[in-house]
Amino acid sequence: MGLKFRPVDASFYELFTQSAGHILTGAGLLAEMLADGADRETVASRMRDAEHAADETTHAIIKQVNSTFVTPFDREDIYDLASGLDDIMDMMDEAVDLILLYEPSVLPSELSNQVEVIQRCAELTVEAMPRLKSMADLSEYWIEINRLENQGDKSFRRILASLFSGKYEPMDVLKLKDIVTSLEGAIDCFEKIANTVEQIAVKES
Repeated sequence: MGLKFRPVDASFYELFTQSAGHILTGAGLLAEMLADGADRETVASRMRDAEHAADETTHAIIKQVNSTFVTPFDREDIYDLASGLDDIMDMMDEAVDLILLYEPSVLPSELSNQVEVIQRCAELTVEAMPRLKSMADLSEYWIEINRLENQGDKSFRRILASLFSGKYEPMDVLKLKDIVTSLEGAIDCFEKIANTVEQIAVKES
């Protein structure tokens, strides 16, 4: 049975953890954007800064993988993980931007359920990324992310049902549907990350 060689270079794990940290920051800004009395211009500006920082980390990962002869795990999985983390940040940035641009007259309280799911997924992802180095206890991560994604799906369906119940103005329905769809997109991206992590763990076991 052949031995697997894993490089000592820890930069990939550090970069993935850094990328997840940007997502945690973004999730916090998303919650701020929904708060009563929020300075939306300021929050949106901070989110753009966070999204740019996340892009820089993604570029650093891609540059690192392209200049490394032996990577810690499959290059394709590294690309998938990096792009998946970047997609989450993009979806959160989109949601914040839509709130700023659309200026909906009301933000349903149910949106906080989606944001809470996003924040919890972000926390779990920050905790999981350093464990890629040892592949220890990662099954708990993808199991919980999948559970949270199912919870997010249920919340999404209930919000849509509420939007089309007739208690909102037609223009607000259109605006809010775009916003909740962006939030749902971020949650779906977390599930893709969890699936990638599971795939990596299976290959490396």
